[in-house]
Parts: sequence; structure tokens; C-alpha cells
Amino acid sequence: MLRIASLRYTVTSTASASRWTRVRVFSSTALNNTPDRDPGLALTSVLSNPKEVNGPTSKIPSRAEQIRRLQQHSADINNKQEYDIVVVGGGATGAGIALDAAMRGLQVACIERGDFASETSSRSTKLIWAGIKYMATASAALLSKRLFTNPVATIQDFYGEMAMVLECHQERKFMTAKQPHLCSWIPIAVPFTKWHVSPPPFGHWLFGFFPILSPMVMKFYDALSLFQCPPSYIMLPKKAKEVFPQMAHEDILYASVFFEAIHNDARTNLAIALSAAEHGASIVNYVEMESVIQDGTKKVVGVNAVDRMTGQQLALKAKRVVFAGGPFTDDLRRMETGEATKPAVQGGAGTHVVLPSYYCSSQMGLLDYNTSDGRFLFILPWENHTLIGTTDGKSSAHTLPGPPEDEVDWILNECKTYLSNDLEVRRSDVNCAWQGWRPLAVDPHAPPGAPVSRDHVISENEETGIIFIAGGKWTTWRVMAQQIVDRVVGKSGPKCSTLDAKLFGHDGYEDNLKIKLIQKHGMPEHVAEHLARTYGGQAWDLCGISKPTPIVAGYPYIEAEVIYACREYACTVEDILSRRTRLAFLNKEAALQAIPKVAELMANELGWTKEVTAQQIEAATKYAESYAGPDRAER
Repeated sequence: MLRIASLRYTVTSTASASRWTRVRVFSSTALNNTPDRDPGLALTSVLSNPKEVNGPTSKIPSRAEQIRRLQQHSADINNKQEYDIVVVGGGATGAGIALDAAMRGLQVACIERGDFASETSSRSTKLIWAGIKYMATASAALLSKRLFTNPVATIQDFYGEMAMVLECHQERKFMTAKQPHLCSWIPIAVPFTKWHVSPPPFGHWLFGFFPILSPMVMKFYDALSLFQCPPSYIMLPKKAKEVFPQMAHEDILYASVFFEAIHNDARTNLAIALSAAEHGASIVNYVEMESVIQDGTKKVVGVNAVDRMTGQQLALKAKRVVFAGGPFTDDLRRMETGEATKPAVQGGAGTHVVLPSYYCSSQMGLLDYNTSDGRFLFILPWENHTLIGTTDGKSSAHTLPGPPEDEVDWILNECKTYLSNDLEVRRSDVNCAWQGWRPLAVDPHAPPGAPVSRDHVISENEETGIIFIAGGKWTTWRVMAQQIVDRVVGKSGPKCSTLDAKLFGHDGYEDNLKIKLIQKHGMPEHVAEHLARTYGGQAWDLCGISKPTPIVAGYPYIEAEVIYACREYACTVEDILSRRTRLAFLNKEAALQAIPKVAELMANELGWTKEVTAQQIEAATKYAESYAGPDRAER
């Protein structure tokens, strides 16, 4: 049985003063064992009491040191020490808030109930994209009949949508220019087989002529970034066959090629979190909020939390509390008030399928802009595999990544549209499939008649003082964090400086890093390429740990990464499989095969007992089995 901590706090208040009572309760069931608790969390909360290992650099404290700082802060709950901000949620946005606040000199704590990026932020389509779809929907709305029936609202909506697209272009530039160790350009082809499309995309007649208008549209898209991206271009059938031999070429008139940026989302999230730690933030994974701390009124002045790896309970006082829980934000808000609340977030579920690399060009991706139900579908080369996604359906978010089988089938059927007829897309070729949730947000505290956000929502409960943020895209993580901290500090507070930030791993990174790693350590090229692209300049420290011994055959992941990941706050075998490497996302069977070796390496590094090691293996196996693999899932 998995040994899991359960702790609970009680809060008592009087009119003149407040006092907080901490009650420590251990059980062999899940933390906060309630009927509606996500069962997947039980697989990520094995009590392991890990021994302390150093942080990845001298400037970044160890995870154990981060916990000690939180403990010292909560040792005397009535002291005058308090954080300026406590952030609940360590995805891209929450970690970004911690980084922004720390760079402004604020005292900030950020807690994440799982691993960094363990939910939405690791399950994206891997693009830092500037919103070409939003540009299209904005144009379709502007050119609709509504322009004549309600011109003011239509123009306002168009302006708002295009402002969001411009913001995405600016943030994409920040990522590609300042974070080359994490983010790179990728060309994406849009093939055309006819000059007119019917029924037209986005339900507007003008888009029926997109095959004719596409080159001009793509140049306009380039212009929105002030032509600071690689230029779009036309690819004729002969060149298309050379670059993308998997494509069906018989009927192709031409392909329009534009550029977006691609990244390893989980690694980018971790780099943001470690950068925040480097700037002084108390940021730590596997610390879960259990309740809020209130003063004599309804104002929230902190949170009660628990370290899920040790069972240590924490009480963190703060001037402001920010919820950045993504699609799980409403769960946090229910703890804020202790009762049912008006929903603010609706989960938008998206399934992705991973196929072998031979289904896609290694040089460029492909976009189907007009699928059978009108959604965009990307076919991308990612981590030497083919990534296809995404679907978009409404459902409640949960931790386990298993996707609906009908969505896997839909993706496989749709991707046949542009692939050669003699290239059979088989269900047995699916290495892995997984599902994530995008938080689609509305402001529950907005006055009646207020416009619905098309992007992200920042809202404050005037009674409790808690601010939450939900919605948005990977591309805009930095600006969303800036807006939250701007709101906390006010106009007279310290200004944002994250536009100058170079995220963890930037130092020591260079274009020829891969070659230098090969020359010094004698490793295979695919291993050196992976290490340089994933860790940037930190690859040197990692390679100094041990010889480049593979974790599992056929993949570039090496044993030294497991040991190094423990220094970067990895706590469980599943952390290694899903996010510190991306093995579980790429190949379910390979991930299952790697579990014993990963567990052995982590046990040696973190001092696990045999019992804990066995529990970690059990939990990681159950979690990995929840991904879809080559066999048709029975769901």
C-alpha cells in the first residue's frame, strides 16, 4: 500500500485576535481523503522522506533548504514575518509570478501540489505560437453581418482579439531571442489541394479563398512581429515532396510555409521555477495547500500547506495570496470560501497522439487548418517523434493523462488527409497518447454585462482579498505574471524586469554546444543534441556526474540525468519519466521498461528505503499505465 500523508489545520478566530491551530494527522490514505479528491494524486504523493541533495548550482538552494525556509517562516505563526505574495500553483504562470516578484525584490513563496508542470503546462502542443488562428477568427467576426447590426461591439472585439495576437508576437520574440537554449523556430507547412474550399473555414465565405490569399495572409502575420521571425514562403510541389515525403503530393497545388516556435514545455516551466529560486523565491514542488488562513474578518492572510514528501505541515502568512491553479483553480476557490462558488474555469480537454518519427518530416511541421469539425490540427516533429494534436472538448480536469479512445481515433483519421495514401496510419503505431486541460476562464466577480475574456482572466475576491488568474496560453506566461504582480504592487511599486530575464540554463549555452559535448565526453550525437537542447549550459555539470549510460535503449536519456534531476527537485520516479525526461509522453512501453532503473538511481541518490522504492515503482507503474499506448484502450 502506498504510504501517503494526510494533515489538517483548523482555524479559529475572535474579534480582537486570531490564532491558528495546527493538527497533525497521518493515515495510509490520500491527503485530504475526500470522495471528490482526484484519485490520480494518490500516485504522486508517496511519503519518501528523501535525504538532502545539493541544488543544481550554488545560487539555487536545495529542495530541502527551500522546505526549511518555509518551516522557519511558519515556526511562529504569530510573528510579524510574512511574505509579500504566496502563489499557489507552480505551472508556467505560477512559477512566472514567482520569478517576476522575486526580480522586483519582493518576498515570495510559490507552492505546487505536484511536480512543476505536472498538469496543463507539460501537456501542450509544444508551440510558442503567435495566434494565427485568433487572427483568423477576429477577421471572420469583423467581416460578419454583426458589423452592420452591432458595429461598435464588433470593432471592439476585433481590436481586443488583434491586441492579443500582437501581444503573442511580442512574447514569442522574447522567448526566441532571449531563451535560445529552450526555444527554436520551426517551419510549418499549410498544403493546398484546391483553389477554393467549401464549406469555408470559420464559416465565412471569404475564407473559402484562403488557398489564394494565404501568401498575403502569412506576410501580414510576419509583419505583426515586425518581420523579426523567419519569413514565410511558398513551397511548390517538387520541393514539398523533397522536404515532406510523407505528404500526399498527387493533388498538391503548393504549400504556404510560416514559422512558429517550439519548445519542451516541461523543461521551460522548470527553467522558470529554478530561475525564480535563483532570484530568491521560496519555490518548491510537492507542497499542497490544504486551507486558507483568515484574520478576524474574511480576509485571507496566508495558507496552510503540507509537504507531501515528508508530511511536514506549514503555515505561510502573506500580504497577498494568488491562485494560479490552471483548470483546478475552482478547487482552490472552494477552499477559499468553504462553500460552493460560482465557477470561473471550464476545462478544455485536448488529446495528443505520438507516432514514430517517420510519419513527419524532421525539418518542418504541418497544419491542417480545416479539419472535419473546424479545429486546427498540427503534425509536428518533436523529440525525434511525430506529435499530432489537438482536440478540444469540454470536460472536468483530472490528474491522470489517459485520453478518450474516440479522440485518439479521430486524430488518426484526420491526419490521413494530408499523408500519402500508401502510408497507413495504424492504431498499433501509437507510441503514446495523452490528454491535458486548458483552463477556459470567466470572471465570477465581474459586474453584470461585463465582456467575457477571450484570453486570460485576473479576478479579485473583495471579501477575501485573494487574486486568481486563469486561462491564457503558454506564449503569454511572462506577461500574465507581470499583470498579476503589477496588480499586487500597484502603480507606485517596483517595475517588472522579466523582459531582460535569461532563464536557467542560458549561461554557458552556445550554438556549438552539442559538438563540444561530443568532443569532451565521446557521447553519441543524438545524446549530445538532446542534452544541449534540454539543459543548455547546465549540460556541462550534468555530464560531469557519470558516463553517458542510456536509461533505456533507443532513447537519448542517460543515467546522469536522473541524478541531476534530483538536484532540480525531482521527487518521484514519475517526475523523471514524464517531465525531467519526456519518455512517458513519447513511448509508454519504454517508460514502463525504464522504471526499475530510474527507481534504483533515485533510491541511491535520495536515500530511499526498500519499502519506499517499492512504493515508488508501484505508483510510477500505475501512472505510466494510464497513458494510452499501442493497444486500444478500454475506457
